[in-house]
Amino acid sequence: MKTEPSSDKMILIDLALQGGGAHGAFTWGVLDRLLDDPYLKIEGISGTSAGSMNAVLLAYGYLKDGREGAKKALYDFWFTVSRAAAFGPFHRSLWDILAGRWSLDYSPMFIGYDLTSRLLSPYDLNPGRLNPLRSILREQIDFDALAESPIKLFINATNVRTGQGRVFHNKELSANVLLASACLPTLYQAVEVDGEAYWDGGFTGNPTITPLVQECLSSDTILVQINPIERPGTPKTAREVLNRVNEIAFNATLMKELRMIALLRRMVNGMTGECARWAGMRIHRIACNAMSELGYSSKLNAEWAFLIFLRDRGRKCADAFLAAHRKDLNKRSSFDLDTFL
Repeated sequence: MKTEPSSDKMILIDLALQGGGAHGAFTWGVLDRLLDDPYLKIEGISGTSAGSMNAVLLAYGYLKDGREGAKKALYDFWFTVSRAAAFGPFHRSLWDILAGRWSLDYSPMFIGYDLTSRLLSPYDLNPGRLNPLRSILREQIDFDALAESPIKLFINATNVRTGQGRVFHNKELSANVLLASACLPTLYQAVEVDGEAYWDGGFTGNPTITPLVQECLSSDTILVQINPIERPGTPKTAREVLNRVNEIAFNATLMKELRMIALLRRMVNGMTGECARWAGMRIHRIACNAMSELGYSSKLNAEWAFLIFLRDRGRKCADAFLAAHRKDLNKRSSFDLDTFL
């Protein structure tokens, strides 16, 4: 393990990682680049869906072998996912390949799934609860060891019965918790944890900022956003409409939290306690406008070439962020929250 810089030179940060299926490989690239900077110390990570996978793999790999261990754990996971997907149902059609698109829009299996899922539920189509991610997670992560991780983990899932989000901490994590955080209701049956059924955490926090504010010392949160806030034009096709509805729904809670921080910042005079803590949060964002060019179907494309494309794009965006805003860390927000007001 390489020697870390002295603690007085370290910049303490938190990470907030969005979910988005295969698009989570973009976040893999961002994390891979951030781990190259020895002066950035990650205190806590809030993650949802694919963001939860990246968060736990980073923390587990770091626990085993520092930064290099974290980078290896992330690589191994995404590579294994791509190998498993090679034997799965979703692949690009010849037309998609010839057109240079990463989408599955013309894939017969995706079209069949898209139509069937509006008539039949996963309880009809997948009664055996098959999910290749379950075995991958159990093989690659010792969840009991995460209790000793120096990185605090906050994994969000949505309680089906109450409609409220639940944040799972290090000691509570398991393969089922991660599957619950990534459980799309049209693709998989609800995942049971502690006698309760859970769906994707994106419905209630994609990701949630609250535990980073309440349970971490760092006042710098780097949001890695893969769901576009804005899209040009108005969706016209049924698939485009559903995709945009999902993006808006999965961004809603996060935008409310960011709006609250912006509002409290304007009212900071005389504030004490938790309100002052919220107002003092410094928010940074790593995102890529090109992600808005990728449609919903590409979130199910785990082709290795696509994952590498996203990883490299993530590394490039993280590199650009550090070049432009590294000096802002521990000093000021680099993300203009006033746009939410």
